[in-house]
Amino acid sequence: MTPTSFEALPLAAPLHLVLRELNYNIPSPIQAQAIPLLLEGRDLLGCAQTGTGKTASFALPILQAIHERPKQIRPKCCRTLVLAPTRELAGQVGKSFTTYGKHIRFKQSLIYGGVGQNPQISAMRGGVDVLVATPGRLLDLIEQRAVDLSAVEFFVLDEVDRMLDMGFLRDVKRIVSLIPASRQSLFFSATLAPNIVELAQTILRNPALVSIAPETTTGERIDQQVCFLDRENKRPLLEQLLRGQAEATSGKLTIVFSRTKHGANKLAKSLCEAGFPADAIHGNKSQAQREKALERFKKGLTPVLVATDVAARGVDVKDVGLVVNFDLPNEPE
Repeated sequence: MTPTSFEALPLAAPLHLVLRELNYNIPSPIQAQAIPLLLEGRDLLGCAQTGTGKTASFALPILQAIHERPKQIRPKCCRTLVLAPTRELAGQVGKSFTTYGKHIRFKQSLIYGGVGQNPQISAMRGGVDVLVATPGRLLDLIEQRAVDLSAVEFFVLDEVDRMLDMGFLRDVKRIVSLIPASRQSLFFSATLAPNIVELAQTILRNPALVSIAPETTTGERIDQQVCFLDRENKRPLLEQLLRGQAEATSGKLTIVFSRTKHGANKLAKSLCEAGFPADAIHGNKSQAQREKALERFKKGLTPVLVATDVAARGVDVKDVGLVVNFDLPNEPE
């Protein structure tokens, strides 16, 4: 029977306490179905759209295990490894573990590129309970013998479809080859395309399948428009839409997706010159630059964010009223 409240879930007292503090009462469908299975120790293949509460569905059972079975961690090792495709998503997952684990004693570290590696190496010296990482930097530190994956008990692949889109398949397979076979593996994706199911079959053991949403869904409260026009008319139309956004009473923020990094920089600059405060975010920006741009956007100081698909999934920003694909996206999903 699927639980209808968080109180009905067999979670430890410190987790119930933080859920009450957060006013979490009713679990989302992915949480209600996944958490009991994970508490039983099952491997899981979870399919649900971004924004449905996937992080809590794996963070809560992992924190429960850490709380109930505390262990002395070997230097450079981790009990939990969460792989995420981008720095922003890694940061958000890490923040969620901190939030949900507020009343639990555990050590956590984040490993991703775009920032200096020395603090990350130092953080891993004593070992951690939870390591959230992007594949590239993680492999760099493994090669430098700064990280040891031989003690991983819980392995989470988050936003798998996004990871494969970004060309991380080889890195993921290499990382999987370095972790123990006797582990609990969790595999989350917004779609169940054949290549994702095939990868899951090589990583998961007799997994439970929790599929919440169809492969392609559109938010019911989102109005969509397609505008057919010549290239030279694209920016004037965008500026017209932005003028309407500036007069909106809510949902004033706009995300504009550009196919290339150069295109994102060029468009952000031209919008600024036209009187629309804009910033660009993409993979060539340092982590500090990306975080600063995102923070200014969230606060409404720069109400237009021009992004490549590095920001296409999982970046949690309230008050976005308009999303524009200035170029056709490479990945329709």
